[in-house]
Amino acid sequence: MTAGTDVGERADASGDHALVVEGVDSGYGDVQILHDLSMHLEAGEIVCLIGPNGAGKSTVLKTVFGLLTPWSGSVRLDGAEIAGTPPEDLVRRGVGYVPQIENVFSSLTVDENLRMGGVARESGLEARIEELYGQFSILEEKRGAKARTLSGGQRQVLAFARAMVMEPDVLLIDEPSAGLAPSIVEEVFENVEAVNELGTSIVMVEQNAREGLAISDRGYVLDQGTVRFEGSAEELLDDSEVADLYLGG
Repeated sequence: MTAGTDVGERADASGDHALVVEGVDSGYGDVQILHDLSMHLEAGEIVCLIGPNGAGKSTVLKTVFGLLTPWSGSVRLDGAEIAGTPPEDLVRRGVGYVPQIENVFSSLTVDENLRMGGVARESGLEARIEELYGQFSILEEKRGAKARTLSGGQRQVLAFARAMVMEPDVLLIDEPSAGLAPSIVEEVFENVEAVNELGTSIVMVEQNAREGLAISDRGYVLDQGTVRFEGSAEELLDDSEVADLYLGG
């Protein structure tokens, strides 16, 4: 389905993709949030999920990461079914997750946070942490500082880096710019791109829709728990209906 088409015309998402979510119903308790939702992520892509509050964007990430078990449908990683797989097992299989809140350990130092991110590594932890310090210089400067002393933007960089210690193939990021000053948002998105350039494919939920799409390859517009529009980021940004309904005109 491309921008401007309706859900009945959705293309089959069962091809050879890094991540496939197909026909998923999911929710909390007896409350259904996702309705027959399908999307996919290609290797090397940034895919942005946008839509109004309550559309189910964060629920998609939680379902993919095993925090919720889908009621029906399929979630596949490199062709293998992972629906309902515990998060700790998904981390070992190459999936990382950066939640919107509580995404670092405030009472631990930067260095301790990174080491916590690598508890499942069997080898190479020290070398990997040094690589990340080289990639994110602000963390090198702050390695002995408690995470609670970092600015909002710095905490978000630490959350990205902690998730990257395990060298995930797929990273799920929930609202990376939430609560940050506009002057910091651009820097955070630059760091999302930096993570992608390390070879990690990204699914990102973002309330700042225009900014999120601007750094993405493709996007999905969710509304009431299902995909309303999908297409390249450029197509979605240029689509007048998407703009009027979801991008503020």
